[in-house]
Amino acid sequence: MNRIENYIEVFSEKIISGLPNFILAVITLLAGIWLIKWFMGFIHRRFKRNTVDISLSEFLISIIRVILYILLIISCASMIGIQTSSFVAVLGAGGLAVGLALQGSLSNFAGGVLILLFKPFKVGHVISSANNVSGTVLKIDILYTTLKAGNGTTIYAPNGPLANAVINNTTDNEIRQAEYKISISFDTNIDTARKVILAVLESDALILKDPKPAVLVSSLEDNAVILLARAWAANGDFWSVYYANFQKIKEALEKNQIILSKKADIYVMANHVS
Repeated sequence: MNRIENYIEVFSEKIISGLPNFILAVITLLAGIWLIKWFMGFIHRRFKRNTVDISLSEFLISIIRVILYILLIISCASMIGIQTSSFVAVLGAGGLAVGLALQGSLSNFAGGVLILLFKPFKVGHVISSANNVSGTVLKIDILYTTLKAGNGTTIYAPNGPLANAVINNTTDNEIRQAEYKISISFDTNIDTARKVILAVLESDALILKDPKPAVLVSSLEDNAVILLARAWAANGDFWSVYYANFQKIKEALEKNQIILSKKADIYVMANHVS
């Protein structure tokens, strides 16, 4: 019986001696929760004022909130005498294990942050990248970018490789240049061929007058002369110009009895300028 009374007495003393720390921990917890809510509201307003992308801002706010709550709980636990060193070590080991397991996802996350911060492209832009990803951007998430390809399929591109690749953004440019590379017979009069092609380009109302279209001799091959025709068009008119002048140039050359080289046909390279 005396032993039970001793246990009760010791327990009561510990409760009484630890009561101030417990009350302080409760006060700190309540004050900390209020401060975290106020701080997160402040951060949210700052992000909104600086027009930070909503996907990035919401994710960063979630990360900051979790970190702050973990620090608050550790601080309160230490106030009431709980040893937090082992708890911190477990958190560190767990974080390392999760990081190693999610290396690819972390790379995509970092890429998503870079894309949302520096904005090499936005929703609605038409892009192509060096890793063979191309299409219209539908959505930019933290881990993946969703695109609609020209054939109607949906592409989910990981942000890590996309952020590290060379990106060609055609929507960012007001005007674009189409290059027609034309192979004509070596016996053909070059000036005549140039005038015929230039007349076709100048007659197209969608081709800009400034910069002016031009037809130049690109190179000389064994049995062919390579002409390079350049024409500029507004971004919205580019594809109309791109396709329409294939047929127009070929028909105009045939009408003027200018022979295309059998080694190569007309083809086009789509270039652009900001």
